Amino acid sequence: MKKYIDTGKKDTRSGFGAGLEVLGQTNENVVALCADLVGSLKMDAFIANSPDRFFQIGIAEANMMGIAAGLTIGGKIPFTGTFANFSTGRVYDQIRQSIAYSGKNVKICASHAGLTLGEDGATHQILEDIGLMKMLPGMVVINPCDYNQTKAATIAIADYEGPVYLRFGRPKVANFTPEDQKFEIGKAVHLLEGTDVTIVATGHLVWEALQAAEDLQKTGVNAEVINIHTIKPLDHEAILKSVKKTGCVVTAEEHNFLGGLGESVSRVLAQNYPTPQEFIATNDTFGESGTPEQLMKKYGLNADAIINAVEKVMKRK
Repeated sequence: MKKYIDTGKKDTRSGFGAGLEVLGQTNENVVALCADLVGSLKMDAFIANSPDRFFQIGIAEANMMGIAAGLTIGGKIPFTGTFANFSTGRVYDQIRQSIAYSGKNVKICASHAGLTLGEDGATHQILEDIGLMKMLPGMVVINPCDYNQTKAATIAIADYEGPVYLRFGRPKVANFTPEDQKFEIGKAVHLLEGTDVTIVATGHLVWEALQAAEDLQKTGVNAEVINIHTIKPLDHEAILKSVKKTGCVVTAEEHNFLGGLGESVSRVLAQNYPTPQEFIATNDTFGESGTPEQLMKKYGLNADAIINAVEKVMKRK
């Protein structure tokens, strides 16, 4: 069984900052906008190197989206930055009307997503943003798993023509994917080959899926683990190829089970190859204050919960 090594815990928002810094030096059309959260979004390096291409909008997120849409008309590639809750729920009308409807080339970059925002509590822990954004026609939705992949994704989306939602987080998590990886939008990454169960995970849950697979191996269960960094467009081929081999699937995400990755996978299976599925996700609930570890455990978003779901779904084959 292949082993993945944590090379040192890093926050995925810093991966975004590092990717944006590279773009500042390599793509003169990239501009950055922020809603008064430069430090939280790790935009400092971009600003230091490209001050004339940064716009501090202040606490006016709706205005930021409108300005970003306008900048695309002049050939610029705007990267907007604020918390995931303010990047989606607060400005949904502006995104729908000014960006998605007209297919504007805006990159909506959203930090502090999910429960792992931690102590800031339910008002900031958005768990429905993937659903909101994937329902917008033409919107690409990306949720990378670690620092290296977030950096690679940030760089890659600048070359994609059209609106993108890039989701990442606040806590320091395992950094285990290759530093020199090529990020392909819409292309799943097979991390482990297996025959007994497919675990399809996204974001922070990918590392938890790998830990679960390692523990399952000790009990004789051979799990296949797939990293779905792009939720829309979804890699149908990778999912179907895997479940046809294993016969059951567990989906894992730091998001409400309504509208998230799990439901997208269910649609693929229902239309092509009905398969037993279990969901690791929040159960139609808001979050609460606590450390990321406490919240992931309470809401069943960790390796132990994945193992339990695997045991349950395998009985349904």
